[in-house]
Order: sequence, then structure tokens, then C-alpha cells
Amino acid sequence: MAKVTRDDVARLAGTSTAVVSYVINNGPRPVAPATRERVLAAIKELGYRPDRVAQAMASRRTDLIGLIIPDARQPFFGEMAHAVEQAASERGKMVLVGNTDYVGEREVHYLRAFLGMRVSGLILVSHALNDLAAAEIDAWDARVVLLHERPEAIDDVAVVTDDLGGAQLAVRHLLEHGYEYVACMGGTADTPAVGDPVSDHVEGWKRAMEEAGLPTEGRLFEAPYNRYDAYRVALELLAGPDRPPAIFCSTDDQAIGVLRAARELRIEVPGELAVAGFDDIKEAALADPPLTTIASDRPAMARAAVDLVLDDGLRVAGSRRERLKTFPSRLVVRGSCGCG
Repeated sequence: MAKVTRDDVARLAGTSTAVVSYVINNGPRPVAPATRERVLAAIKELGYRPDRVAQAMASRRTDLIGLIIPDARQPFFGEMAHAVEQAASERGKMVLVGNTDYVGEREVHYLRAFLGMRVSGLILVSHALNDLAAAEIDAWDARVVLLHERPEAIDDVAVVTDDLGGAQLAVRHLLEHGYEYVACMGGTADTPAVGDPVSDHVEGWKRAMEEAGLPTEGRLFEAPYNRYDAYRVALELLAGPDRPPAIFCSTDDQAIGVLRAARELRIEVPGELAVAGFDDIKEAALADPPLTTIASDRPAMARAAVDLVLDDGLRVAGSRRERLKTFPSRLVVRGSCGCG
């Protein structure tokens, strides 16, 4: 059976192949409703399937968006990836996902792979973009939107949460309960000092403590972002002689690890220890006790990132501040702080 072509569709619909293309691609020119219906009816009758590979070769773009994230096993990044996929689907695009595992070489690998596939755009959640990755982006002159993090190595448009302000909200709330002070579980030694959400969470904690006239020295503890390693750090911290009365964790995953450690050590939360996190992952509401945390509007951030990366006017002039789209943070009060 001969392959059905766009010419066949045009003949049956009584129109040009250009109009058929406009209907299939939803543009770039408008098509009268009656004509559109004829084209769609012809496509259905003939069983026509567009050759997406040929279209991509002709336009030098595919219907794909590349999404590079640190680790989809972490609930925050998994939820963010799902939100991006949903937003992309609304725009008729599909998403390719690459996990870097916080390794710079893997980030470069996915950058080269996705850009080489001529994705329509690239959404990058980069823990610490290195110079090689930044050079790769410049070499391809790619449409790139930074999401969640804003590394200093490149100056592309970024969509972020008010991480600093959100951390201040959480720490102030804990202090308002009358706790003597609030310790902070931050990142690790290789956490970037600038442009990383965890760095901003730590800075927000410091500012809230300073506002209350409280010292921070000796009260910041390093921990990886995931619950498993944070649990091990918390076991040592909570079993020690200087157990803090309250802990603000830079991620909900860390906070869930702290709650597990407290339960094993038979430390009552919030009676003997208050805990707050950041991100409001879905599991936060099901933690024991339910976790007080800071929420970000991930669906809205994902839609903004997809819209920006598909916008032909993405590379606009302006300062770094003007190229930064910041979404507000919101305090979600639950039982782990003493409000249950």
C-alpha cells in the first residue's frame, strides 16, 4: 500500500499543501475553520501520519524539550519533572529527561545529546554549571531556561522560587514558638555559594536568626540533600549532648530523614524537637508528624519555564535581575513545628 503524503491530503481537502502544513503545525498562519475541518477530515479518511523526522530536518527543530535535572529519585525533582512534562504537553511538546546525579560530566553529556537532537529548547536544573557546560550552550546558541537554580556560569533566563524569603518565613515561625534557637541543616561543602537554592535557604536562616539577636556559629550542619544521608547526620546530631531544640532543613527530604532519626532515638516531635523543611513535596503532608514546610508553586514555575523556552523572544536584552522570574514562597503549617 502506497504511503499517504501531504499532497494526497491537500488534493482530497481541495487546498494547498501549505495549508495542510498550517493545520498540522497549528501555524504559523491562521486557517479558516471550515478549511481546517476539511483538512482534518481528509487526514482522518486517508490515515495520514506526519513524518516528524522530516519536519524536524526541514525546520531544524523537533517537538522535543530537553529537561536536565540532578536526580529524579528525589521527590522534589520528580515532581518538578512531572510538572514540566504536563506543561509541555499543553504546548504540543514532549520532554526528554536526563539525570546528572550531580556530576558535571553527565550534565555536559546530556547537553550535547539533547542539543544535537535539535530540541525546541532546553530546561536546565543545574546544581553547579561548569565552564565546559556553559561553553557547550553558547556554542549551540540554544534556547535555555534555568529552572529552580541559577548558576553564575551563564546568564540565561531563570525561573526560581523566593528561596531566601521562604527560609526566613520558616525560621521566624519556629522562633515564634519560643524555641531557644533554630539549628540549620544546610548542604554539603561543594554546594555553590551563589545561585543555589540551598545556599539561599542557609542565608535566610542566618538572617532570621540575626533578626532575633541569636548567634549562628556552630549551629549550621552539613548534610546531603537526600533523606538517607540526612538521617545518618541527624542520628549523630540528635544523640549528642548539644541537641538543638528546633531544626530548619534546607529540603523536605532532609527533614524526613531527621524525623526518622528522632523516632529511632525516641525523641518526641514536636514536644522535644521541632522540625521544618522546604519544598512541600507530597510526602510532607504524610510524614509523622506532618511536616511544616515552605511551598513553591511548581506547576506555575514549570509552565513559565516551558513558555519561556518556546518563546522566540527569549533572548532579550536586560540585566540579570530583569531576566529572573521569581515566584513567591508560602509557609505551610503542620504538626512538626508544634502547631498540630
